[in-house]
Amino acid sequence: MNTAVIVDVLRTPSAKGKVGGALSAVHPATLLADLLKTLVTKHDLDPALIDDVITGCVTQSGEQALNIGRTAVLAAGFPVSVPATTIDRQCGSSQQAAAFAAQGVIAGVYDVAIACGVESMSRSPMFSNAGTKDPSTGPLSTRYPAGLVQQGIGAEIIAARWKFDREQLDEYAARSHRLAVDVAAPQQSAQIIGVSTTDAAGEPVVVDSDETVRAGTSVGSLSRLRPVFESAEMSARFPEIEWSITAGNSSPLTDGASAALIMSEAKAAVLGLTPRARFHSFSVVGSDPLLMLTGPIPATEKVLERSGLRLSDISAYEVNEAFAPVPLMWQSHFDTDPDRLNPAGGAIALGHPLGASGGRLLGSMLAYLEATGGRYGLQTMCEGGGMANATIIERL
Repeated sequence: MNTAVIVDVLRTPSAKGKVGGALSAVHPATLLADLLKTLVTKHDLDPALIDDVITGCVTQSGEQALNIGRTAVLAAGFPVSVPATTIDRQCGSSQQAAAFAAQGVIAGVYDVAIACGVESMSRSPMFSNAGTKDPSTGPLSTRYPAGLVQQGIGAEIIAARWKFDREQLDEYAARSHRLAVDVAAPQQSAQIIGVSTTDAAGEPVVVDSDETVRAGTSVGSLSRLRPVFESAEMSARFPEIEWSITAGNSSPLTDGASAALIMSEAKAAVLGLTPRARFHSFSVVGSDPLLMLTGPIPATEKVLERSGLRLSDISAYEVNEAFAPVPLMWQSHFDTDPDRLNPAGGAIALGHPLGASGGRLLGSMLAYLEATGGRYGLQTMCEGGGMANATIIERL
């Protein structure tokens, strides 16, 4: 059986996913194409050797429609023989892309693959590809007659049922920004690729740092923000909710792209490339689509069972910070070392460009393992519709 290794992980900076955000003037296919070109150029890799480019993207409409992965491959100038596909596992799309790429290598279908992701939430807003935000009003109405809820409500339900109060959520959010400044910035600078664009005045500029990180964020400043999902309808339906999810303890709308160069260990040796890590274990699960965000718990249990490892064997746990209650719920359930949980900050500070977030987490985890000498890292991500992926890598 082949061993699937990670040669490199690169990403763009995370930018505010709204009009006027630092990357909002860049077409999403261009954002990804430039990243792909940088990845192969950095390693002097002939792109004709790439067997597939697997691309995560959630809002596949407008500029992100019609297989944006293939559009980006062609825009990058790769040979027309290089194929690409675009997949949607919601927030875990590029994590799933990496799993598919690695599994293809392990199976002997691929020698070299790129797993990547892109999301321009400023140019292709979330839900713009849906006729309704609630699919349960249509084909799922019989199974879920009361209707499903959006993720923010799911986060509120989790906060209530796990008894996390507003102060705990804000404390966690402030921690994310603090670690992003103190830990992520020095560890991850080598993986961030500057993006050429124009500023508000139309002048050329290179964006080379994360716009979403707010240095000096405190519990006091976060406490002044109002809950964003509160409604009389949801209060009546879920009376346990205390309305504590704000823009400050949630991940921001974000523009960004990520890409990982994955190949067989044997191919890396032939090409003279030094792998940074190998893929160890994978899992993907479904979970309650009403709560939606609880999937990282069974995904973690499943990947640990498959790996033969214990959480105490793992140096870093990347649990996507879609909302503060998600990693707090995970930590509460497993009762493990809190210092290993998102030790370089997470999506609350570093952004959540949906289809690209899995790659960002992978790069963050790998950089942390290399900086600290850790051996294993576990990455897991809650996903819309009630799903989650989990991946374990081993630093080489």
